[in-house]
Amino acid sequence: MTKQQLLDERYMRMARIWAENSYCERRKVGALLVKNKMIISDGYNGTPSGFENCCEDDSNNSKPYVLHAEANAISKIARSHNSSEGATLYVTASPCMECAKLIIQAGIRRVVYGENYRIMDGIDLLKRAEIEIELVEM
Repeated sequence: MTKQQLLDERYMRMARIWAENSYCERRKVGALLVKNKMIISDGYNGTPSGFENCCEDDSNNSKPYVLHAEANAISKIARSHNSSEGATLYVTASPCMECAKLIIQAGIRRVVYGENYRIMDGIDLLKRAEIEIELVEM
């Protein structure tokens, strides 16, 4: 196993632990942004700051304003003095189309994810943008 593979597995374990912070019942997702072997941002799926910590409605559907883990990590870096240009995103589930667009615009060059989401159009878009993709199942 290469040094990069070992690092990928470690960061994915950390992203899974970070997902435990999510209040979502249906699916807990965690994300870490890493640049130069430093975690520069993190996120998990949930409601915007100041909203109730309940992601599902009475029918157990996700509320339309729930933010995905990737979007939270990218938003957090945007508010800091750091840059995600050239970073790697570790996320526990494959990104959706909306998050893929954010990943591209944020200059992230590599995405490592832990499991396939039921819709894979986000991964297809990332490949089209020539972003390196790795699936690390654990």
